[in-house]
Amino acid sequence: MNPPPRAARYLALALLAACSLAAARDLDQDEALALRQKGVILPLEHLLETAMARHPGARLLEAELEEDDDRYEYEVELLTVDGVVREVKLDAATGALLKDEEDD
Repeated sequence: MNPPPRAARYLALALLAACSLAAARDLDQDEALALRQKGVILPLEHLLETAMARHPGARLLEAELEEDDDRYEYEVELLTVDGVVREVKLDAATGALLKDEEDD
């Protein structure tokens, strides 16, 4: 079997690079604290209340602060009373709901 032409290899590498740049970046706790102290994002507790209110009785599995397209977002994973894992995304600056769907 012959290797793909050089142009195809370069195209594949360029696509991989573009995809990796488009991914959201997870922020660590120090970055999150600094953004909160500057008033850039809302307190996590406030946003967790919003997410949990959408699914009464749910348990928190995970909460992450991400930077995606120059916007800070909290991604919250919840386990509902029905045993379904939900992914809730909230704008960390405004608290606006961005997404609420079953996690796959």
